[in-house]
Amino acid sequence: MELQNKATSLWGNFFKVNMVQIRTFHMAWFAFFGAFFAWFGIAPLMIVVREELQLTKEQVGWSIIASVAVTVFARFFIGWLVDRIGPRLSYTYLLVFGAFPVAGIGLANSFETFLFFRLLIGIIGASFVITQYHTSVMFAPNVVGTANATSAGWGNLGGGVTQIVMPLIFSGIIVLFGVTDAVAWRMSMLAVGVVIFIIGIAYYFLTQDAPDGNYKELRAKGLIPEKAKVTGSYFKALKDYRVWVLFLIYGACFGIELTVNNTAALYFYDYFNVNLVTAGAIAASFGLMNIFARTLGGIFGDNFGSIWGLKGRSFWLFIVLLGEGIALMIFSQMNVLFLAIPMLIVFSLFTQMAEGATYSVVPFINKKALGAVAGVVGAGGNAGAVAAGFLFKGAMEWDHVFFTIGVVVTIASLLTFLIRFTPEQEAEEKALFEKANIDLLKVRADRANEALAHSVQVVAEYNDTHDEKV
Repeated sequence: MELQNKATSLWGNFFKVNMVQIRTFHMAWFAFFGAFFAWFGIAPLMIVVREELQLTKEQVGWSIIASVAVTVFARFFIGWLVDRIGPRLSYTYLLVFGAFPVAGIGLANSFETFLFFRLLIGIIGASFVITQYHTSVMFAPNVVGTANATSAGWGNLGGGVTQIVMPLIFSGIIVLFGVTDAVAWRMSMLAVGVVIFIIGIAYYFLTQDAPDGNYKELRAKGLIPEKAKVTGSYFKALKDYRVWVLFLIYGACFGIELTVNNTAALYFYDYFNVNLVTAGAIAASFGLMNIFARTLGGIFGDNFGSIWGLKGRSFWLFIVLLGEGIALMIFSQMNVLFLAIPMLIVFSLFTQMAEGATYSVVPFINKKALGAVAGVVGAGGNAGAVAAGFLFKGAMEWDHVFFTIGVVVTIASLLTFLIRFTPEQEAEEKALFEKANIDLLKVRADRANEALAHSVQVVAEYNDTHDEKV
């Protein structure tokens, strides 16, 4: 059952927050930004934490794994939940309850307690699924890839911003309050926890589930399936092999981004002999590419889709995933800073475009179980990060680990050719795409007519005023 009144334009309505679709878009990316910032807020401070808690290389590796491991299960669960209760309540609950372990990690005084809180913080990584779900139900096929990619990309930006901002917050707390390093990193995480708690409350009051209302109201009107049917659709979606192909593909792009967010600062600190702030700033350049890179992946996905249909979206995904694998292999071979940084940025560009391209395909796999598909594919990202995390805790040097991952990503790009759609679905989506474009042209024509009528009125009023003066 197709939801009605989806927005057919993002950039044309970008500042019209009175439109529920646009307001929801802005809240979705901002909420994910806050969640992502909190999720990896401790990463740039790991240099300090490692010294205070006297963590070994293996223990650091386990903390990297813990930060993304639980998110695999959280995303599976949230995909089912969002189909049942809607994205508005799901996001509110996730951020409000997720704020407690974010702030609570400041209580850690041993490896075991630190690992426990790091594990719990990973739950808020499920916020990605809700973000993608919410923009998918708010935007029409002609722009859904762009909306999904932009909301996720700007949310992922939190992973880059935190690399810069958390060391500054940490340093600021030391200067303002005169506390030790051990107290400063704890207070920094407490502040982040308070912020995402507030964002969770704001999400409840500023958004709604779909363009025409909340799920409770829509179910009462018979416009969406009853809750009892959601679980059946969920398990039906799990039987679709394309969902699991995308699970693996997303592990090869978003999973690698998570891994780099967790390791980049330490990698540059240990291998290139830079200080804490510089290592954080370099690591931030990877995440900051999200401001436009993931959006590009979605835009090109929509453009390839407009020309070649759904198979065009899959082919674009192949191109960027292949580019990611090659770029990572080259980055791993850089041993001087002025070469490593540009290659990190090129690698980041392809990685994030691949993520955007993935979620320009996801909305078309199974519309009756969108939450299930978004959740499973999103979980794939974390599964990929967990697999990569085990490599970093082993004896292998980190530059060799990056090269190995690059080879795996290059091979994974071939999986895109397994994503196929029936001729009937291609025809149906082509019709919906064309309808959305027609609706968009009508909106633009109406605006042009309104502008023309206004201009005519202004000229007429000027002429009337001029005639009176004469």
